[in-house]
Amino acid sequence: MRRLAALLSLLALFALLSGCATRAPVPPVSAPAPAPGRDGPEANPPPNLLTVPDAVPKVELLRQGGPNKPYEIDGVLYQPFLEDKPFVQRGLASWYGKKFHGRPTANGEVYNMYAMTAAHATMPLPSYARVRNPANGREVVVRINDRGPFHPGRVIDLSYTAALKLDLLRGVAPVEVERLTAEAIRSGAWKRDSQEPPPVYVAQESAGAPQRETLNPAAGNFWLQLGSYRLLDGAEAMRSLLAGDQPALAPLLTVIRENGLHRLMAGPYGSRLEAADAAERFKPLMTETPLLVERR
Repeated sequence: MRRLAALLSLLALFALLSGCATRAPVPPVSAPAPAPGRDGPEANPPPNLLTVPDAVPKVELLRQGGPNKPYEIDGVLYQPFLEDKPFVQRGLASWYGKKFHGRPTANGEVYNMYAMTAAHATMPLPSYARVRNPANGREVVVRINDRGPFHPGRVIDLSYTAALKLDLLRGVAPVEVERLTAEAIRSGAWKRDSQEPPPVYVAQESAGAPQRETLNPAAGNFWLQLGSYRLLDGAEAMRSLLAGDQPALAPLLTVIRENGLHRLMAGPYGSRLEAADAAERFKPLMTETPLLVERR
């Protein structure tokens, strides 16, 4: 009897413990939530964005204050200019998307990531600019209605659609940015033949303030191939490595997909001699000698 009683007591205790476990289960482990505030594309972008027309330039009034007054970001003072002058830069382009979609831009308009707009740190607002991807020759015209980007080496922040049309959605990449002056808009000179690129003025910036531009004869057709990779990740990794080691080289680097390979290129350079001189500067950073390539 004593053994039976002990057995019954043990069963009762087991039942009690089981009941407690049923009423208070251990919560399941769940995957961590995405980091808040991250930018990027929407889950289902509208179709046919490649057919969205470019911005149509028109002469607009520029205000002295408001979005065109000096401002400071992270300790850096930016001085927007109001002169109607040619202003062209070569540097890195980025793009911004859903994090800012529907929010006010610097000049009070609503940001639409699917319109042909962009942000620039010092161009007068509003402005119009032609942006060219030298890796594939694609060009778009955008309306500048916002401020940014504020990262070293970056010269323009594009809308999602503008980046899509230039094939720049994979990340930052070199571009050429040309502000369209009011005089060029009035005369129609901005509608230049795409086969005849204008002279390129390289605007050097210090603490956000543009200095005098210097004439560069042309973008050029000469490039240096720094590596050829089957996977895009390999080319991007090498580009990041070179840009991290030598930030001044970052605006020159781009990845071109060709014949199933991803080629890390530097350029363009205006002449074979200029490209050869640049190759000497790259040699200490590379395990292989850069290959000079002429692309037309």
